[in-house]
Amino acid sequence: MPGMSATTPATTTRRSFLADTGGLAAASMLSSQALGAAHPGHTDTIRIALVGCGGRGGGATVNALSVPGADLQLVAAADVFAGKPDAAVEAISEQFGDSVDVPPERRFVGFDGYRHAMDCLRPGDIVILTTPPAFRWVHYGYAIEKRLNVFMEKPVTVDGPTSRRMLELNRRAVAANLKVGVGLMSRHNHGMRELQRRIQDGELGELLLLRGYRMHGPAAYFRSLPKPEGITELMYQIQRFHSFLWASGGNFSDFNIHIVDHLCWMKGDWPIRAQAIGGRHYRESKAGIEYVDQNLDSYGVEYTFADGTKMFFDGRCIDGCETIYSSFAHGTKGVAIVSNSGDCGLPSSIFEGQRTDADKRVWTSDVPEAEQNPYQNEWNSLIAAIRADAPYNEVETGIKTSLVTSMGRMAAHTGQVITYDDILNGDHEFAPQVAELTFDSPAPLQAGPDGRYPVPMPGQKKNREY
Repeated sequence: MPGMSATTPATTTRRSFLADTGGLAAASMLSSQALGAAHPGHTDTIRIALVGCGGRGGGATVNALSVPGADLQLVAAADVFAGKPDAAVEAISEQFGDSVDVPPERRFVGFDGYRHAMDCLRPGDIVILTTPPAFRWVHYGYAIEKRLNVFMEKPVTVDGPTSRRMLELNRRAVAANLKVGVGLMSRHNHGMRELQRRIQDGELGELLLLRGYRMHGPAAYFRSLPKPEGITELMYQIQRFHSFLWASGGNFSDFNIHIVDHLCWMKGDWPIRAQAIGGRHYRESKAGIEYVDQNLDSYGVEYTFADGTKMFFDGRCIDGCETIYSSFAHGTKGVAIVSNSGDCGLPSSIFEGQRTDADKRVWTSDVPEAEQNPYQNEWNSLIAAIRADAPYNEVETGIKTSLVTSMGRMAAHTGQVITYDDILNGDHEFAPQVAELTFDSPAPLQAGPDGRYPVPMPGQKKNREY
């Protein structure tokens, strides 16, 4: 990719990485002058290109076109799978009519489709990046070159080298005054925003413990059987990206990042280390065929903050077990339900003491119906920032959250205590050639002679996840 190397800068400390964004912007002034700034505000239609036409891409586009009073139009779509741009455009057209103008010649298929889709835009328009996160830095870099505003899905990164690369790219985006939203929608849940303010104001007293759970049956592409005929190894792994660490960070990063994110937000800090356990109980399907994905089906992580506060996270994808999908914060004055259900389900509540009994509730969120959808809220905020030409960039938070999530995943996969600096400065890049992939490329993950993919081996592979 022009202007970006797959190599990464030297060791970065947690302190320097988590420091001030002002320093990042100042260090990038030369890049800003070279790029020029996106034009302030929009007095005409804002064009949108969709890169990654799966369910999340379609959902993000629907939210974009639903921003109240906005004049937005989808004009291009791209994916690596034939038929996906057509299906997405047709489905969105049924709902939004003239707000969709994507003729066949602006529906692109291929690994270079992102370029063609962005080439349909003007500086200051918006590109939606909803491909598997392995491709995020590649696509973000081109968006910055084109001086486009961006909405990108989480995770933002899946390993240390790509995190450092995204940090360097984002310096250029901040300096160019590009507006960038990241799909960590919990932070746009208005009930959680009020809870976070109350926690920071001391209503729970001193925070002692945070805990979160995402435990349910297998979902999405959590597990995969051997590749069938009629599809290449590369395309199979992209299609089932949750099953492969290079593409998505596996189910741990993709499934669990929201709860990790909003609990760190409640704390107002980021953990400095993690220790974890994980296991894989069921390796065969009911038909007796072995699953080949890289995921563990159970994870338990203990995160530690600099002040000693603990954050516990439990994840599980096993049929027939108790479903627990919520999060909590405990302080010296009481306990809070952060997410009542799911990644950020309303209402949030505060209780006196350490029990969540109804008679101990002292506050519960009350969010107007029009503000209850955090997916819509994040788009409303992004478009408002573009219209007002106000600073708006959520990428640094997205990188930090992705790193903290990866820190817990790596601790489970290696059986070692992993620090924030360990994951940030790690040298294991899962897919170093991702920017050069074509339909004829070998997959970044190769099976061994026995036909099995590498899997985590805690205690045996101590410095690599596979």
